[in-house]
Amino acid sequence: MRFDLITASPGIFEGWRSHSILARGQAAGHLQIEVHDLRDYTHDRYRQIDDYPYGGGAGMVLKVEPLAEALDAVRGMAPEEPEVVLLTPQGEPFVQATARELSALPRLVLVCGRYEGVDERVREHLVTREISIGDYVLTGGEVPAMAVVDAVARLVRGVLGDDASPEEESFSEPLLEYPQYTRPAEFHGWRVPAELLSGHHERVRLWRRMERLRRTLARRPELLRRASVSEEDRRLLARIV
Repeated sequence: MRFDLITASPGIFEGWRSHSILARGQAAGHLQIEVHDLRDYTHDRYRQIDDYPYGGGAGMVLKVEPLAEALDAVRGMAPEEPEVVLLTPQGEPFVQATARELSALPRLVLVCGRYEGVDERVREHLVTREISIGDYVLTGGEVPAMAVVDAVARLVRGVLGDDASPEEESFSEPLLEYPQYTRPAEFHGWRVPAELLSGHHERVRLWRRMERLRRTLARRPELLRRASVSEEDRRLLARIV
């Protein structure tokens, strides 16, 4: 899968994309992450990408011309037609289901907003989708772009190596993940649950399912309303309650 990131601050991404899972995914040929400097698509001596808003007001607005030129150029860098996403607080909430949907695409272009936003004509004519990672304000769209790429990339087949890995994590279904332990089996008197040491696969499976339900009920009970609850889950929830 190919990711193209259009940003006014390309240096932010350099170290991030060359480490851990993203680095391994690129080395294996499962991912391609390209970063494009928005200022490269300006034609004035100051490389200006923003201007004062019509009608007055505080802050600056990203101009439509450099974004339009950047998107035209980036679209032509690969044969697949991309989904073009603007990262903005006004977008649809980014959840695990969104990440899974996007991971099925061959190509994703992410436009990092900045300042007081972008010229409205970018929204109306140049992007196909708007996404928000939460109800708060950040300096720009670079951190949201990192979050989206990370969440989507790990769902691309082959990136994690073990394709079963993302299936048991929090939000793979609307439940939180069960607790995890590793060696030693005891530390300062704090012991690993006996079920995990039993070597009995069914006991381990039931314990993990119960702990997912217990943790979700305690921390994010609203998620249970979206979960597909089986008869076994109902019995486990009854034991928890």
